[in-house]
Amino acid sequence: MTPGHPTIEVGTLFDLAGKTALVTGGSRGIGRMIAEGYLQAGATVYISSRNADVCDRVAAELSAVGPCHALPADIAQDDDRARLVAALGERIARLDILVNNAGTAWGAEYAGFPTDGFRKVLELNVTALFFLTRDLTPLLTRAATPDDPARVINIGSMDGIKIPTVLRTATFPYSASKAAVHHMTKALALELAPRHITVNAIAPGFFESKMTEKSLERFRDDIERNCPLHRIGRPEEMAGVAIYLASRAGAYTNGAVIPVDGGTSVT
Repeated sequence: MTPGHPTIEVGTLFDLAGKTALVTGGSRGIGRMIAEGYLQAGATVYISSRNADVCDRVAAELSAVGPCHALPADIAQDDDRARLVAALGERIARLDILVNNAGTAWGAEYAGFPTDGFRKVLELNVTALFFLTRDLTPLLTRAATPDDPARVINIGSMDGIKIPTVLRTATFPYSASKAAVHHMTKALALELAPRHITVNAIAPGFFESKMTEKSLERFRDDIERNCPLHRIGRPEEMAGVAIYLASRAGAYTNGAVIPVDGGTSVT
């Protein structure tokens, strides 16, 4: 090993014991996969989603794995987002990990694409992500040290890397919003690095979720054929990369966009 540096302790490299995380959109799909992975790695997790009943139920279910708490909110609404930030601040003194996972999609033909649908996607996927991160920066800063930065992990998409065609339905604002998330990740990484906060993004391919349910029902064969590994992702594969970015193993990764799509985005 390098003189003056400790031996690598692989057994604790991915340990999140003592960490606190907030996962938006944490009641289902990719958000729930990440929340459960963090709990198994030893973190305390707060999940947020629009539907209070579902958020409470899922938090209760995940509490069988580890300490999980519900903070329902529609983060696309300014007032609701402010309430979430205030409620979290009342419960914790510092935030180690913020996972910006809440998002939405809208597919429609080019000629008739609805204005409200376009704006809804951009408002939640991009605008809300930025302002929630900004407003939680004080809590993140309190958790941050040079050797153990606080972490912001944005959930982008392979559709922000490559224009999707397999579904045969245009998703203009979704693809554009996820490309914006990837670019904003890099901008925020530069902005927050002096505060010892890293910012990275995960760009998932197809995983089982509410958002992909109908697409998988209609086009699963095409989706799997289009992926070099010829399958969709598994929960542990999403949890794994999120744990890496949140743990000691990922402390020096900053400004990265990591595809987790079986290679689909490079086909």
